[in-house]
Formats: sequence, structure tokens, C-alpha cells
Amino acid sequence: MPTTRALAFADLDAATAYAVWRLRQDVFVVEQQCPYPDLDGRDDEPGTRHVLLEDDGALLGVARVLDDGEVWRVGRVVLAPAARGRGLADVLMTAALAACPARPVVLDAQSPLADWYASFGFTVTGPEFLEDGIPHLPMRRDPAAG
Repeated sequence: MPTTRALAFADLDAATAYAVWRLRQDVFVVEQQCPYPDLDGRDDEPGTRHVLLEDDGALLGVARVLDDGEVWRVGRVVLAPAARGRGLADVLMTAALAACPARPVVLDAQSPLADWYASFGFTVTGPEFLEDGIPHLPMRRDPAAG
């Protein structure tokens, strides 16, 4: 059964950090054909948490939780292709939200995933926009939604 853990940058060993960045690159840059600066300087911020979904030592998914002051920001939510279609994205997102205590949570959802994020209490807060050529919607979840 897959497990989750939320780690600060300083708690990531080299092999785990490499696996996180490799998975994000494989999906966002290669699979989605979207070259963008994944290493944006926020992975190592003191308030950042890397939420890992693992099974028997293999990284199946990851989400990044950023401390943006008055809100938490969830992003870089990704599952390995072999982990998709098994309900594991729900497990990963539940763990990411658990790493966001007592404040609203915001994210920029790829537009086709807005209904999935809505199932966690997120609502659309603005118009659709393009980020790196992919349509996104800004969304927010207030603490009472959890």
C-alpha cells in the first residue's frame, strides 16, 4: 500500500530529491511538452514541503506545498504514468492538504482538472489563463472546506 510523507528540502536525501525532480521533468517537460523553469528557487524555501507518494521505495507521485504567507500554495502535483488510474492522486492530494493547516489553500489547476480539485473543496476564483501554453484556472480552498 502506498504511503505519504511531507518533507522539508533539508530532509530530502539526494536520491529522493533527484527522483522528485526527475518525475516532474518527465511529466511536465517531456510528456506535456512544456519546457519551463521547474527549478524556480522555491523548492528549498524554509516553509516548503515536498509531499511524496511512495510504494516500496519507489516514488509514485509528488506535490509541492509553498508557504505564501496568508495562504498555502499547492503545485507541481504529479503522478508517474504507471501510478495513474488507481485513485492515488486522491491519496496524494489529501496528504498535500494535510500539510496546509489553518489557512486557505490556493492553486493554479490545469483546466481539465478543475472538477477534480473541486472535489476537495476548491472553487474557481478567476478567469482561465495560459501558463506555459496550458490553460489553467486559479482556485482556492478555505479551511472550513476541509
